[in-house]
Amino acid sequence: MTAAGIARLAGVGRAAVSNWRRRHPDFPKPVGGTETSPSFALAEVERWLRDQGKLAEVPLRERVWQQIAGHPAGAVTALVHAGCALLLVRDRSAAWPSLAELPDERLVEVLPVALEETLTERIGPERAVLTPTATALKPSVPLLRGAAELAAGTGVQEAFEFLLGRHLDANPRQYTLTPPGPASLMAALAGAGTRKEAGAGTRTEAGAGTRTEAGAGTRTEAGAGTRTEAGAGTRTQEGAFTPLTVLDPASGTGSLLSAVEHPGAVCGQDADPDLAALTALRLALSTDADIRVRTGDSLRADAFPTLAADAVLCHPPFNERNWGHDELAYDPRWEYGFPARTESELAWVQHALARLRPGGTAVLLMPPAAASRRSGRRIRADLLRRGALRAVVALPAGAAPPYGVPLHLWVLRKPVPGERHTAELLLVDTASEHTGPSRDGQGRDRLDWAAVHTAVLEAWTPFDRDGTVAGAPGASRSVPVIELLDDDVDLAPARHLPPPAAAEGAAQLTGVRERLTETLRRTRELTPPPVTDPAGAVGVGRPTTTVGELARAGALTLRAGGAGTTPADAPVAVLTDHDVLSAQPPSGALPDGPPEEPVLLAAGDVVVPVLGGGAMIRVVEDSAEGAALGRNLQLLRPDPAALDPWFLAGFLRATANTRQASSYASTATRVDVRRLQLPRLPLSEQRRFGDRFRALAAFEDALRETSRLGDQLVQGLYDGLADGTVAP
Repeated sequence: MTAAGIARLAGVGRAAVSNWRRRHPDFPKPVGGTETSPSFALAEVERWLRDQGKLAEVPLRERVWQQIAGHPAGAVTALVHAGCALLLVRDRSAAWPSLAELPDERLVEVLPVALEETLTERIGPERAVLTPTATALKPSVPLLRGAAELAAGTGVQEAFEFLLGRHLDANPRQYTLTPPGPASLMAALAGAGTRKEAGAGTRTEAGAGTRTEAGAGTRTEAGAGTRTEAGAGTRTQEGAFTPLTVLDPASGTGSLLSAVEHPGAVCGQDADPDLAALTALRLALSTDADIRVRTGDSLRADAFPTLAADAVLCHPPFNERNWGHDELAYDPRWEYGFPARTESELAWVQHALARLRPGGTAVLLMPPAAASRRSGRRIRADLLRRGALRAVVALPAGAAPPYGVPLHLWVLRKPVPGERHTAELLLVDTASEHTGPSRDGQGRDRLDWAAVHTAVLEAWTPFDRDGTVAGAPGASRSVPVIELLDDDVDLAPARHLPPPAAAEGAAQLTGVRERLTETLRRTRELTPPPVTDPAGAVGVGRPTTTVGELARAGALTLRAGGAGTTPADAPVAVLTDHDVLSAQPPSGALPDGPPEEPVLLAAGDVVVPVLGGGAMIRVVEDSAEGAALGRNLQLLRPDPAALDPWFLAGFLRATANTRQASSYASTATRVDVRRLQLPRLPLSEQRRFGDRFRALAAFEDALRETSRLGDQLVQGLYDGLADGTVAP
């Protein structure tokens, strides 16, 4: 395990682990890794932490994760072994207890046979998951037993999702992920996911399977075809229920295929053998569908050349120059034109169309440049003329990697021979749907996906049904194809949508001005008095103590944030480091997963961001009470009989204090909260300082509100003068 893993076990920052290594000669020695990033033996670390009184008991899920992270063959191999064992536990629950009773040596001998039978039965003989040999399984036996024990308490799917999620979180630059928000929306647009209206669940009709209000699927007007509801599959007019076959030709970690509701068959392919294996196991543990996952480059070595899927979901690699341009020049898939070397995304678009049945739907996550690059205009034009491209949806920035770019969704429909297609294209822009809770509790992704989901499907559903839809200024429009077939064939939604109404009308701007005036008056009242000679103030050389010493004395309690999952009874908001630094209310949300108790805030707690050098320290007030503590935050809960929270927060924020407690071992400044200092003062004197610090915080809040209202008024006047809603 790494120093970061030790810090997570003990609930401290990594700087504290570095201090322990320097100060304690009996701290465990590294057993691997590098000089700058050493790794340690889990058992030795546990023993040392327990002897030092820094650890009571390692949670089972943490122990299993550390076994994966420290596996000699690597974390991915360990995940594959754990997934195979969990599949055996799931599909042969009666056989596992007798296997688990065997000694390790005997278990290693018999397990490959049982795994081979289970994998073949569930995923097929031709699969991306190779059966581990006895030699490969030998170092994994403790992990397999731990994973099975974890699954007994949480469920096999939940256990694997937790372990896979922890691995992906620990290696964010190694994988290009599709977050749950866009994945769910893509599945719904393809007719392979369930859309839920606000406060509504799925609606079931007699004998029809699962039906939602989205209606986002494939419908033929001839009367003899099939109509796909946005749910579990295809419902024919006779009422028969046929599950969908869904393909992802660049499946990655299987996020898109996992978003499909009750599929009949899921087909995936990825060039990375490790990702293909993880995807196959993830799907095998989460669905009873027929699973076909293969390894290989879908453009160069298509594993499903004769497939006619009902839906294709794809988040292709972006800006790939080496996608096979030279060797694939005469490939029959280029029905709409041979893509240029710089247009790899248009190659994936045509591959998706080639693997659809007539009338099937494909949804691809695309870079915005693909909608306007001149090198792709001829292919875009042919997609429009033949009715294959049905909608382009602009997502807000931050929807998926790369997070700084507002990506697009392309919705495509494979033309049905002889059927007349609609001569309009739906354009949707959701750039304004950007405020809402993040599922990772970090504040990085603050998109309101419920609003984005609703806005897109409310435009797509009637358009898919009727071939046209009434436009919403600045949000959506059904554009005649003839208007788009110019020299550029630019499909960027923002360039074709009518401008939205002015952000502020004259009456609203008057209200903003009045609030700004009142805030300016209040700011003047809150301005601190002139600084005078500090006679009588506590001088330099006063006796001090540290947060660590106060914690050991019981004057305050230290807790690290980041743990916890969404409770079953009610959602809990998360105070993120972004919220603390920007003085905003809790905006995050806990992730789903096996039950884990979060750290909940109470009024009077002091919250310290451990990254960024201590630019802001927050005292929790009644409005934030009950929220969970997010990652990269430390909570200090003072004993009110010993410490005033405002006094504590004020001194901890001092520049010299945070500087001496900061570590610069990495690219980010990290504060070791235990090293922060404050003077030893009686409670009455603390409260005198606390009152002054509290007044400074109110003044700071007023300045921040003044800035916000000023920006709103200025931009509103610019917009109003420009669009005529405000007279010059």
